[in-house]
Amino acid sequence: MRRKYMDHPKKERTLVIIKPDGLQRSLIGEIISRYERTGLKLIAMKMVTPTQKMAIDHYYGVGGDAWLEEVGRKARAAYEKKGLKSPYKTNLDNGRAVMMANAKYLSSSPVIAMVWQGNGAVGLVRKITGSTEPQSSDVGTIRGDFTLDSYAMADLDQRSVRNLIHASGTQEEAEKEIKFWFKKDELHNYRLIQEQILYDVNLDGLKE
Repeated sequence: MRRKYMDHPKKERTLVIIKPDGLQRSLIGEIISRYERTGLKLIAMKMVTPTQKMAIDHYYGVGGDAWLEEVGRKARAAYEKKGLKSPYKTNLDNGRAVMMANAKYLSSSPVIAMVWQGNGAVGLVRKITGSTEPQSSDVGTIRGDFTLDSYAMADLDQRSVRNLIHASGTQEEAEKEIKFWFKKDELHNYRLIQEQILYDVNLDGLKE
């Protein structure tokens, strides 16, 4: 079933946050241009300095304990893959530790929150952004091209991996996250000239 805001695939929306390291390294313009060049439309953007509570609510509010459990499971598996034992008794405890590290990172400086709209926006943004770990992201993705952090280094320093961007993982996540970061009247409904070539069925009006 399509989300409420989707009366057509071109209306799919996703949330993107340029995290503190992206802002501090002056990559805002480069990151925006990567999404813009695909034909995605920017319909909302603002600079915010999140409080730690806001950052925690961003992560926990989307998935709750189920999200913590899954994050903790992945973290435990990563420890085991390296031949190490997780320092936390349960996946939930491990997930909470990851969430708190992420919240500290997200609230360490201003961030840029954005909503992008277009066909397959959620998946397309994640493809352009790259995998969560920058060091294993493909060349040509934002993370692969502009940063070098790794899980191993982040674990050694006991911090969150610095990967420039948050991007919604699913349409359901996007819907919740957009409502968390933006009021309804902050989402702009307008037409871009390029949408005619991307979406109009008959390409009417292109000839003089």
